[in-house]
Amino acid sequence: MKTILSLSEPLASYWKNQDPFFLVAGLPGKIYREVANRRTVEFMVHNQYYFAKNHRGVGWTEILKNIVSGRLPILSAKNEWFAIKKLQAIDIDCPECVGFGLTGNNPANLNSFIITKALVNTVSLEDFCMHWPTEKPAPSLKNQLIDKIASISQLMHKHGVIHRDFYLCHFLLDKKSLAHGAVKLSLIDLHRTLLLKKSPKRWLIKDLSSLYFSALDIGLTKRDFLRFIKKYSAFGLRYELRKNVQFWKQIEKKAIGLYLKMHQRQPKLVTSAS
Repeated sequence: MKTILSLSEPLASYWKNQDPFFLVAGLPGKIYREVANRRTVEFMVHNQYYFAKNHRGVGWTEILKNIVSGRLPILSAKNEWFAIKKLQAIDIDCPECVGFGLTGNNPANLNSFIITKALVNTVSLEDFCMHWPTEKPAPSLKNQLIDKIASISQLMHKHGVIHRDFYLCHFLLDKKSLAHGAVKLSLIDLHRTLLLKKSPKRWLIKDLSSLYFSALDIGLTKRDFLRFIKKYSAFGLRYELRKNVQFWKQIEKKAIGLYLKMHQRQPKLVTSAS
């Protein structure tokens, strides 16, 4: 049986002479998610909080169902392990990985885990921005956030990183940095991330429309939307609106379609790229 195991201190010493696969599977703590083949729990060791994700075998039925549906099955925590390494290599903030384990040969029955340091004193952008429609943010702060999100998006996609769950709730804003006038965002929930040599347009549309959908209720304007496009583009706003307008229209159409599906109503504000 093939086994990969990597543990940083203090976990390596804390779990010495014990089976980390067994320990992670039953870790006590605050459970954030528990489904048939995945469990996410927050726990503490030596006054440091961590998140552990335990992936259990998905089974051949699930693998075949994903393939038939045109989706890539997630077989283990290895996907997130690679994604974290890639984001760190291109200077995008994300959780620090301090533990990874993978055992098994059968793709349908792998047992794996990933452990990351918890990002403390942070707030998700979904929560941070939810009151913006009635409590307007300072224009400078809103512009900083738009620029930062656009820069992260552009850098990811330039390097072939497709998040696949690209919503405001998966950006964590560091409160300490914000108190000093700086915007630091960390990207989380990377278990479905694709790492490609080049980002196909359909995957760019998938990521960006998901992001756009998640921002439809926070009171953004057409100017905000255009600011994002300008910062995201390598060629500038004028080029995008002349040469790539259909690309951005597709993103908007997909975002609104998702909104209608989720809420059974039109969003209050639609910011057209035209």
